[in-house]
Amino acid sequence: MTDDQNQTGSDSFADLLDQYSPEAGSPLRVGEKVKGSVVAMDESSVFIATGSKVDGVIDAEELKDKEGNVTCAVGDELDLYVVAITQGEVRLSRSAGSAGSAMALTEAFENGVPVEGKVTAQCKGGFNVEVMQRRAFCPVSQIDSRFVENPEEYLGQTFQFMITRCENNGRNVVVSRRVLLEAQQEESRKEYMKTLNEGDVVDVCITRLTNFGAFAELAPGVEGLIHISELGWARVQSADEAVTQGDTLRAKVLKIESTAKGLRIALSAKQVMEDPWNTVADRLAAGTVVEGKVVRCTPFGAFVEVLPGIEGLVHISEMSWTRRILKAEDVVIPGDTVSVKIKDIDSAKRRISLSLREAEGDPWDGAAEKFAPGTEVTGTVEKCAKFGMFVNIAPGITGLLPQSRISAAPKSGLAGCKPGDTVTLAVMEINPAERKVTLTTKDAARQEDAEIPASYRVQPKSSQGGGFGTLGQALKDALNKK
Repeated sequence: MTDDQNQTGSDSFADLLDQYSPEAGSPLRVGEKVKGSVVAMDESSVFIATGSKVDGVIDAEELKDKEGNVTCAVGDELDLYVVAITQGEVRLSRSAGSAGSAMALTEAFENGVPVEGKVTAQCKGGFNVEVMQRRAFCPVSQIDSRFVENPEEYLGQTFQFMITRCENNGRNVVVSRRVLLEAQQEESRKEYMKTLNEGDVVDVCITRLTNFGAFAELAPGVEGLIHISELGWARVQSADEAVTQGDTLRAKVLKIESTAKGLRIALSAKQVMEDPWNTVADRLAAGTVVEGKVVRCTPFGAFVEVLPGIEGLVHISEMSWTRRILKAEDVVIPGDTVSVKIKDIDSAKRRISLSLREAEGDPWDGAAEKFAPGTEVTGTVEKCAKFGMFVNIAPGITGLLPQSRISAAPKSGLAGCKPGDTVTLAVMEINPAERKVTLTTKDAARQEDAEIPASYRVQPKSSQGGGFGTLGQALKDALNKK
């Protein structure tokens, strides 16, 4: 190229700059969005006044409807993008990527101008996208701001993309839709956060679940955490017991704080729900038996949820009539569904006392009639002591066979009994009020019974009267009467 040619080129470029000098109006740049009015039209082009010395031009095809008619007229105002600037011409487009030239692609890439593209096919690792009549590649991770579960749903759709790589004169083009979406979300997030305050109640959508709670979207680009303890009044072991992805619910903003990792928003769903303890007196009553779910065990008992958000304690002493319980896990484990009797409700202190054993029924109810003195019983030896032998004669009812009775019947074989052995004995005395039964051998009972005349035999007293006397006491009463 000669010096004259160089000079001519320099003059031409200077002339081009002069056309967009401040005197002529604001200078235009590739990628800029401008508002202009239609000043002229022909079959192939529409000319737009942009405020510079040179009018802009847009292909008429871009402004035609499905029937092929241009949708604007002289004097109409249009919002357009500057896609290229050449000597004596400003190329415009309805989107920033329809000029259809490698130059426009390069200009859009260098100036960070969004371009329009149509997703035409899936390929390894992403999608083929048609941009300005050229094929571009969009990685699957860049087609959306969320995780892509169904890539097929994007096929055939037209989106705005940002060019992230443009090489070999437009032959190697990589685009990203995610960059634009995240930029839009960031802008929306900033605007939304200007109006959000702690204590606000907002609508949220559950986006994902974790082992410590659920993340919820308040607005595009704004996400908060509902801790597992704040998902509801009912106790849950995992977030999916309370919510599922996609659920929409109301939540209260507990805290907004900025950290090194970004903005953190703490939410609560339960604090916009009615406190179940406010109505517990209307729904539960002492003395009733209800079903509940064991939620946790402690050294002193087990907590049972009898209503959503309402828990009561089954003390370890209220777990069984038949045996001594050393730890709650010997009877129940978290997750078990059990029947419990409500013993007491203290709404002010948020406490409910429960009983497992009373829900099953007191084994001593009716025991006075069932085990009247003289009744033969078969039971299992539970324990042997110096003063006698403890024998279980029914679930929850254990009687004592005194050592004196064992010694008085050397041929009965009772002296050699050990825990687990089965023995047949007789009831000598029963006291339901103190939950005590005294036993004797069968032969001794028969002999004592035979020694008392029928006219002097005493019928068992009601348990309300303090229990039943022994056969010896009955004989004494008979002698006193005589």
